[in-house]
Amino acid sequence: MVDVLNTPGGMDQLLKLGVRKVPCVVVGERYTFAQNLKDVAAFLGIPFERAVLPPDRLVAKYLDILAAAQRMVRQIPADKMDERVIPNRPRTLRPFAYHLFRITESFLVTYEGAEYTEAMHADEPPEALGSAAEIVAYGVEVRDRLARWWDTTTDKACTKSLRTYYGMQAAHDVLERCTWHSAQHCRQLAVVLDRFGIEADGPPTPELLAGLPLPEGLWE
Repeated sequence: MVDVLNTPGGMDQLLKLGVRKVPCVVVGERYTFAQNLKDVAAFLGIPFERAVLPPDRLVAKYLDILAAAQRMVRQIPADKMDERVIPNRPRTLRPFAYHLFRITESFLVTYEGAEYTEAMHADEPPEALGSAAEIVAYGVEVRDRLARWWDTTTDKACTKSLRTYYGMQAAHDVLERCTWHSAQHCRQLAVVLDRFGIEADGPPTPELLAGLPLPEGLWE
């Protein structure tokens, strides 16, 4: 395993193999993108034995995760919006908070026919989303849009194939990935608020996060 953020020359090792994006799994000179754990299991030739939550439960959890994120983003002090989330990464709180909701919107526009790209949920928010309140308002719109999509879609099993930068993927798999991605940032935001001496308002509970393939480490 190579930590490309903290290991000098780590990304150079991957570039020599032709890898331009992370995370990925490398064996010798072969590699696969690690965005989908089913793909990783197939690449390694091992069974994929993890239970995957059905789409209806994922959507229910996602709606609660986004609601928790809205509550906590409201708590970010105005004078902290340009502070770094963690010291060793140049991401600040304003784009971080926007990114948390933009992940969800990226899933929705991909389901509608766009290609899911890394740039789609780039960190930099529009100028109109400068304050915590404005980002929360955006988050409310995104959450409402997710709820409307689920209420109206006939694809309740999420079998539709979606175009992503790591290949064609079932909507179910992309939905799961976006759900835990937003959930991980929600966990992180609660810790950042604690660092500011602010008790997070209704952070995600262990019960809410149960069944999502979250990393053990908070900043992995």
